[in-house]
Parts: sequence; structure tokens; C-alpha cells
Amino acid sequence: MHALIRHFPWAGPALLCAMLGSGPAGAQPGSGQASGPASAPAAAAANAPAHVPNGQSGPNGPADAPLVVRIAHAGPVSGPIAILGKDEENGVRMALDELNARGLEIGGRKLRWKLEAGDDGGDPGQAVALARRLCDKKVAAVVGHLQSGTTLPAIPIYHECGTVVVTPAASNPAITQSGYDTTYRVIADDRAMVDALVAHAVGKLGVKRAAIIDDRTAYGQGVVALFEAAAREQGIEIVDKQYTSDKATDFVPILTAIKGKKPDAVFFGGLDAQAGPMLRQMAQLAMDKVRFLGGDGQCTPRLPEQAGNAPTLRNVTCAVGGSPLERMPGGVAWKQRYDQRFPGQYQVFSPYAYDATMVLAQAMVRAESIRPDAYIPYLRQIQHEGVTAAISFTPQGELQAPAVTLFHYEQGVRKPLP
Repeated sequence: MHALIRHFPWAGPALLCAMLGSGPAGAQPGSGQASGPASAPAAAAANAPAHVPNGQSGPNGPADAPLVVRIAHAGPVSGPIAILGKDEENGVRMALDELNARGLEIGGRKLRWKLEAGDDGGDPGQAVALARRLCDKKVAAVVGHLQSGTTLPAIPIYHECGTVVVTPAASNPAITQSGYDTTYRVIADDRAMVDALVAHAVGKLGVKRAAIIDDRTAYGQGVVALFEAAAREQGIEIVDKQYTSDKATDFVPILTAIKGKKPDAVFFGGLDAQAGPMLRQMAQLAMDKVRFLGGDGQCTPRLPEQAGNAPTLRNVTCAVGGSPLERMPGGVAWKQRYDQRFPGQYQVFSPYAYDATMVLAQAMVRAESIRPDAYIPYLRQIQHEGVTAAISFTPQGELQAPAVTLFHYEQGVRKPLP
């Protein structure tokens, strides 16, 4: 595809859309056909001048001036989970680098894709402030945020200013329940992950009694509520429920209380930064026969390091939206490119951030505009063969047919269950 664009610089937007994998060049959103005429609003949007953010030269500027498309990343690139946020940002950078290499155009102007990097620090208040800044900068779209706790307070702000946000990681179902046409997700939500985890816990692990630890974040509260409901439906008795925070390091008191209730499993609603020390302290308390269950927040390659490779690590079963790299349609080849560009930095969410960026680009090129109001109809009807999966959205902005993978840890390495 890259070679075609380099050798055919005269290719117009319609052909470039086909090169991006957008289906028939003449297809309009919702039509499913290439033969019918475009609706008046869609045609007007497609032919309208491209939205130019940040006061740059408009379509009446110099013919050879590139049209700068600012795609923002919003995530925690500082703080305790900065490694996850940086990995997500790397996925956006990689996609923008590849888009720039393609020489895409809108209205005869070459597109120059540029990252607007933003740090929410993993803090809801900082995420709200960042969302307002990105709205003021009139970015073309936002990829982020990483956590549900930062995404939930930010999305109303993006919706109010008409900025599209696609999250590659935040999994609370409430994110898309608002019905905003500016909010999308390219990974499974918590409900899909928890359902798969509970079914495995009952059917394969024989769990009958479980304790719950809630970190009180939006992510933790959401996933705990889903686990509690699904567990009761499957006949698991909830024997204890304890609370902590995403800043805590000492879990001995709550683990001691849980140990006295003799559960088969502990479900933790939180992140790996707390799950790791928790596993170490469970080992110190001789809780080495208790299963440790959780969602994608703790299910990271760095959990063994966080846990100090404690023997309790072998008791972990966790759920992640999507598929492991080796099972993704383009995962293996993409990972090779990622490692060349960002050696030693891969974590979890970068391929989803990459796909989120590519989906946005495809919608913009098909709409022949970087204005959100022009490209949203194309985004809602997108059919994109991504690295992670075939991507299309439900009317609520959820991924159609999301995949879920369960993982365990073997000799300090995260491995998918068969």
C-alpha cells in the first residue's frame, strides 16, 4: 500500500481511501453500497473545506502548504503507571509516523499528521483540565484516556466542544452509556471481561467462595460491581469485601481479615501497581492456595516485577480485552516494527492506540475533512481491518464482537490460557 501511494502521487482522496482499506471509494456512511448517490448532508460534509485547527493557513493558503492534522494522546505519562501511558502514546506516534509516510491528501493538500501529547497523570482532575486544553486547541481528535477514572470525567467535556475521543484502554461500560456520538472504544469493556473470567473461575478453577478488594477508583468500582453480580449469578458466595486505594502500599490488614474468611479466590478491582505488592504480602501471610483474579488493569507483563516474582503469582488469572499479539491479525509484524521504533517499551495498549489512530485517519480521509462534524458519520460506519481486530462500532460506540483473553503467569511470564 505504501508503495502504491509513493508511485501514484496523483491519487485523489477516493483512491487513497481505498488504499487505507476503507472499502468501495464511492460508498457513503450507512449505505453499504457504492452505487447510490450521497445524501445531501454527507455530500456537503465531504465537499466542505477541511477544518484547520490552531489558526493555521486555511484552504485558501499556499497550495503547497501541508494541512496539519493534530491528533492528541491523553494519558498518564507521569506517575506510577506512566509506563503504560507512554506505551499507549507510542502507539499513536507510530501510527502518525506511518500516516506521514503515506503522503495522504485532502482537497489536494498533503496531510501532515502531528501528535499533540498530553499528560493526565492518572488523575481525574488533571484529566478534566487536559480535556479543556485540548478542546481549546481544537485538535482533530483525541486517543485516550487510559483509565476509566480519567476517561469518565473527560468525555462530557470533549462532547461539549465536539471533539472525538477514542479510548484504546478504558473499559468501564459507563463510558459509552451516555450515547455521545463523539465517544468510541476499540477494546472490550469490563462486562465482557468479567463474564469470561467468572465463567473460567467456576468451570475450570472450581471457585465457590470469593473475597473482593475494591480500590475505590472509577475503574475498580465498576469492575467490582460487575464481578459481584456475575459471581452471584454463577453461585459464587462473596465472603468478604474490603476497600483500599490506588495509592496504598500496605495491604496486610485487609488481607488478614480476608484470610480468616477462607475464600477460594480474591478478586481485586485495581491496577498492577497495587496488585504486585498485594501478591507479595499474600505470600508473606501464607495465602499461597488462594486464587487471585482481576481485570486488565493488573494483567500486564510487568506484574511479575511488581510482585517480586512471589510464589502467589502462579495463582493469578486475569482478563484482558482483545487478543495476545500472536493471535491478532497483524500483531506479530506490527510488534517487530514497534520494537524497532521503541525498543524495550512495549506493555499492553499500544496496538489498540495505533488502531484507534488509524481508524480516525480513515474516517477523515473518507470524509475529505478533518472536522469532527464531517467525519463522525464515517467513523460510525467504519469497517477497518486493524492490527488488533476487524474494527466496526455499535451505535453506542462499542467495538462489534470484542475479543477477550484470559492470562496466567508461568515462570514469571504472562501467557494466554488456551
